[in-house]
Amino acid sequence: MNRRTFLFASAVAATLGTVAACAPGSSGGSAPSADGASQASGEVTIWHYWDGTNADAFDAAVQQYQDEHPDTKMTVVNVPNSDMLTKIQTAAQTDTLPTMVIGDLVWAPQISATGKTVDLSTGLSQDVVNAIYPSLIAYGSDGDALRSVPVSANNLGLLYNKDLYAEAGLDPDTPPETWEELRENGKTILEKTGKPPYELYTQAGDNGEGLTWNFQVNLWQAGGQFLNEDNTAAAFNTEEGKKALQFWVDLIDEGLVPSPSTSWGEFEKGSAAAAQEGSWMVGIWQEDPPFDFGSGQAPYPEDGKAATNLGGEQALVFEGDGADAAIAFLSWFLETDQVLEWCKTTGMLPVRQDVGTSDEYTSWVAETQPLLQPYVDAMETANTRPATPLYPKASYAFAVEVEKALNGTLSVDEALQSAEDAVNKALSEGN
Repeated sequence: MNRRTFLFASAVAATLGTVAACAPGSSGGSAPSADGASQASGEVTIWHYWDGTNADAFDAAVQQYQDEHPDTKMTVVNVPNSDMLTKIQTAAQTDTLPTMVIGDLVWAPQISATGKTVDLSTGLSQDVVNAIYPSLIAYGSDGDALRSVPVSANNLGLLYNKDLYAEAGLDPDTPPETWEELRENGKTILEKTGKPPYELYTQAGDNGEGLTWNFQVNLWQAGGQFLNEDNTAAAFNTEEGKKALQFWVDLIDEGLVPSPSTSWGEFEKGSAAAAQEGSWMVGIWQEDPPFDFGSGQAPYPEDGKAATNLGGEQALVFEGDGADAAIAFLSWFLETDQVLEWCKTTGMLPVRQDVGTSDEYTSWVAETQPLLQPYVDAMETANTRPATPLYPKASYAFAVEVEKALNGTLSVDEALQSAEDAVNKALSEGN
């Protein structure tokens, strides 16, 4: 398994584990006031799964906070990604939860479903909440309560092989902006180089999320939605959903992507000219790129709209004596200076709009990681996956059926109908 496949897999592999308990917001305490949080002291234990540079950067931030707030005792525990949800589930049942957990965005509704998280809406300063991208705040909201907040962000965009673009006679500095341009460029690349111009995530695999997460980008671009507003039923079996899936099927039928039976990774090997990739790949390839590559926002239909899919980590605080102190740390960590330093050190995208558009941050991107800028720009039109603890089941049910359209077993209409039935069944059955 190559490094980027491992990183993607580790971000989604645990999403099938659900935390079975009451619905989000059905219990859970209230946070202290913003003034109370800023003055809180006590003991705070934080669980997270970061490693390498990210873990070092977080440890440094915690140490800085500890030095500035000696009345607060901070303890950081690294929990392997694959173990986190199970440990949270066990801890919730045995009253041994940490003060705070930081985990994958899609886990937040499952963790909130323990009924043991506090409402952050009164504990965090309104200035901090208002500065965070609205889609990320909406994701962590449950009615009037705020159950989780983002501490890091990433999204999906286009990476492409500039060498293959040049070999095909295309401008290597001009990525396609629309589906139509992607297909036209693709035909030229296929003719001139003999290599597929694009790579799709076409296999459901063990959890389906690779396919579903990528497909949702095109679904939103076409004007569709994955689930209905209250996340109780499938909403993708529409003309917009058919348009998005037909786009994928057409790319396959025209030979513009590798065979659906081919495992993900052809782009990285130089065997495909472009792929929808995560923003983290810019940093991973910064020092040792496999080829000269460029970046752009995810192409969208000429009659559609720009959209991408958000990832990253969210923080949740649990009831208990340390909750006030945990929220005080979280408030500090989400201040402008800390967000800026965190993004510079880790390469993650800012969760605050004012940081993402600030002169200091945009200058840093231009000087050190210019290929990150399209991803930063895409934050303005980014969407989040449905905030329901049943999302992992819905994602897998969807991918299993849609894969059948991609391999030619079912038509687009048949696959979406089967997917709708499967997703609705998963949602109705619950945990």
